[in-house]
Amino acid sequence: MTHIKMKFTMKFSAILFVAGVHILHAAKPGNATTDPKEAALDPDFAIQGEYAASAAIVKDSGGYGLQVVALGDGKFQAALYKGGLPGSGAKNNEFTLLKGETKGGKTTLKASGGEIVVIKGDTATGTKGDEKLFVYDRVERESATLGKKPPKGAKILFGGKGADRFSDGKKLDGELLKEGVVSTDSFGDFALHLEFRTPYKPKTKPGSQDRGNSGVYIFNNYETQILDSFGIKGEFNFCGALYRKKPPAVNMCLPPLAWQTYDIEFTTPRFKDGKKVKNARITTRHNGVLIHDDFELDKGTGAGGGRPEKEKGQIHLQGHGNPVRFRNIWLLEK
Repeated sequence: MTHIKMKFTMKFSAILFVAGVHILHAAKPGNATTDPKEAALDPDFAIQGEYAASAAIVKDSGGYGLQVVALGDGKFQAALYKGGLPGSGAKNNEFTLLKGETKGGKTTLKASGGEIVVIKGDTATGTKGDEKLFVYDRVERESATLGKKPPKGAKILFGGKGADRFSDGKKLDGELLKEGVVSTDSFGDFALHLEFRTPYKPKTKPGSQDRGNSGVYIFNNYETQILDSFGIKGEFNFCGALYRKKPPAVNMCLPPLAWQTYDIEFTTPRFKDGKKVKNARITTRHNGVLIHDDFELDKGTGAGGGRPEKEKGQIHLQGHGNPVRFRNIWLLEK
């Protein structure tokens, strides 16, 4: 059963972007773009993204899924999955790596095993030798929990109009919250919903910690990593990971500038007479897909593993010099 909504882009929408003439690159080398309209000035932005079949293929009918990652200046790499896209039929997070570039109005990607993908407009055609593997349109998947409304009793930490529930509430980008803020309140057990968007930063190497790095840091102990990890293998320090402790079960990272969701259920550690008697536990869904299932945290993650644990604490949306944006953040204490 898929937890992702899917909508197909119109075929004519990318005509201006795939003409093979790279004259409107908005992002300078190494710079991050946070505005989709600005990113759209780069022809590569219309090519990067996901390509998949109809809903029948998504239900694991033996098809493929393709994730194309922009590297800047008309160069790309891609992950080709059997069974569909991650979270929608892909098998065991394994994929075939392809590399290529745009020339003459089309983008050609090749794998060492002989697979070739050609992208023209919004359509990708995959072949291997004389065999046609697929003809797929570019799609924009959307989390099933995107725009989820807070239940009765929930605290709205950020709703777009102000950020007084964070210590640096002036860190706004219009109606979006910037990274690098800490909640003014402390919490015990909770269910947290938040939506985030990583920047478009094609000239930074995929997997780099400088490509959309932030994190949901609970109590200054336990971090769920935020990073642009689209189209690469999920690792213990990539998006969705419990930082440097456990990789996500599925790499559910969507393309840069796509809105994504985390739904986190957290149970604090318990103490008696100053000694810990129960470990913290966490369940996380990334874009509606379960990536950590009631995982027991014997201590904090990363540097947080060396800090004392506690039964109540603040939530920190980390700032690492990367412009990650947030919206629709609410928390329900248990």
